[in-house]
Amino acid sequence: MKKIIMMICCIIASFAANAAVDKNLVQNAEKYLNSISGLQGNFVQTASGKTEQGVFSMLRPGRVRLDYRNAPIQLIADGKDLYFYDKSLDQITTVPLTSTPAGILVRKKIDLQNADINVSETFNNKNTFSLKMNLRDQEGLGYMVVNFDKKPIKLNSWSVTDATGNETDVVFSNLKAKTDFGKNYFQLSRHKTASTNSGDDFYD
Repeated sequence: MKKIIMMICCIIASFAANAAVDKNLVQNAEKYLNSISGLQGNFVQTASGKTEQGVFSMLRPGRVRLDYRNAPIQLIADGKDLYFYDKSLDQITTVPLTSTPAGILVRKKIDLQNADINVSETFNNKNTFSLKMNLRDQEGLGYMVVNFDKKPIKLNSWSVTDATGNETDVVFSNLKAKTDFGKNYFQLSRHKTASTNSGDDFYD
């Protein structure tokens, strides 16, 4: 019986260790993210066994754009809403940027320690570190893991798992600082129909 109890204690202790949060890693990530004004580079996205490539652009606060190389799809956030644009159908779906995990990276001020974002785990590897995040007290909505290179600190990739368990992985390369985007770069040029889904106030 004592052996069983000791085994259970070891399992609990191991789980607690694996779920630990390194505050230094959180602070390093927060400092880096707040230092970014704009970025542009390449991305490779994997979801449901399908891989797509394209160009990623970001301008804080609030603006993101993903142009897919071989798919008639575009994702754009204009500071308020996130638009999923299917060019082949000339159709757009709109959701509030505040309801999307990517919104955390483009806030005006990123606070990973005291705001509504809960960093539930950190992972410290040889050349990278990662933060697992979710909306505080609403774990059922899914979570996001953001991965960073260490030296120097820079955005490496992210993985988003939604409420149904579907995972989307995005890996970045050749990211460079950029802020001189065109005036309408983060605006859709046109669309024909729109469907709007309400969302929780996930990010500021």
